[in-house]
Amino acid sequence: MRPIITLKEALERRDSSKSGYDLLTEENGCVSGAKSGISIYSNQEFNSQAGFHDDQEGFYVLEGSGQVKLDDEIYDISEGDSFIAAAGVRHTVRTIDSEKPVKVFWFHSAI
Repeated sequence: MRPIITLKEALERRDSSKSGYDLLTEENGCVSGAKSGISIYSNQEFNSQAGFHDDQEGFYVLEGSGQVKLDDEIYDISEGDSFIAAAGVRHTVRTIDSEKPVKVFWFHSAI
């Protein structure tokens, strides 16, 4: 187990079918579902397949402006904002401008 990952390593193990990449995972010592990563949203519509999890997920907006949909509530977000999706809450993000994606750091915290 190596409790650190470089950006180069994260990008090398990136799944090209996803719009982001994992950072810290079980490979780095995360337990009970804890995990972190980066997601990049260039879509201007909310994903009809909004994610939800058995644990809470926190987000920090690194770049861009857009909106987050938490269940049926919609909130404006921009660089520097943080939000949380409680366990079971459906969540999805969209950008305002497809030329300027919303880039977020996310983390699942173990319950």
